[in-house]
Amino acid sequence: MSGIAVMTDSNSGITQSEAKELGIRVIPMPFTIDGEEYLEDITLTQEQFYEKLVGGSDVSTSQPSIGFVTSMWDEVLKEYDQIIYIPMSSGLSESCHSAQMAAQAEYAGKVFVVDNQRISVTQRQSVLDAMEMIQRGYSAQKICDVLMEIKMQSDIFIMVDTLKYLKKGGRITPAAAAVGSVLKIKPVLMIKGEKLDKFRMMNRTVQNAKRIMLDACKERINGYLKEIDGRTDNVHLEVAYSGVDRREAEAFCEMISEDFPGKNIMCNPLSLSVSCHIGTGALAMAICKYLPEDSKE
Repeated sequence: MSGIAVMTDSNSGITQSEAKELGIRVIPMPFTIDGEEYLEDITLTQEQFYEKLVGGSDVSTSQPSIGFVTSMWDEVLKEYDQIIYIPMSSGLSESCHSAQMAAQAEYAGKVFVVDNQRISVTQRQSVLDAMEMIQRGYSAQKICDVLMEIKMQSDIFIMVDTLKYLKKGGRITPAAAAVGSVLKIKPVLMIKGEKLDKFRMMNRTVQNAKRIMLDACKERINGYLKEIDGRTDNVHLEVAYSGVDRREAEAFCEMISEDFPGKNIMCNPLSLSVSCHIGTGALAMAICKYLPEDSKE
């Protein structure tokens, strides 16, 4: 038994098959659909989820029981000394706080719960960063500390294709949703730290939304991210989408490539937890600063 394991939840967008390839564990998030519980990527596929969502089923997110989470910790600790557990942002779910309390009470020194307030593709990047730090030889505590230090060095901008789910979640009023639907508004939202917030609401086309998101990311790359170390070349660029059609996302990647020639752009589905609150047809761009240069313990 040796080493440090990395765990996350399916809010990261990492599938069970990808987890096996990466050598990590992913806790599936539960969903309640028409009164029945499903587990993401276990008993619920992307295709099934969107079929239910678009078909008018009553779909809601939930959180895994702490008993289920700790049972997975126990299983992993049979093979590893310590675990870095990276759940979704505590500002978007209580599952992170529950895990922190359990780790402090019964797994001190063994399980390190990272509340770095990320979700979807930025949460995914935190997992990859943790794996890189393990390769660097960092201790579990050091990895946790670094992930917390750099947690705000990322942004996600999301274009919403329909206002139906924002209205359902109480993020906009029924009156605003009605007006927006008539005008075919496609607002751009922002995830930063603990919350999903408004960014540019009065937008009417997908192409314009892409430009808004791209320009916002460029502004931040040349702004606060550059202030960190004077560099603009060490930033991950990521595109995400909701639904089963990725053609618009691929076109967005090509558009980004024109502004960032030669830069690798990752493209992945949005986590179902995010999609549940914004619906299908959404498109997102995210940026994350690279890990700081290697340093001694």
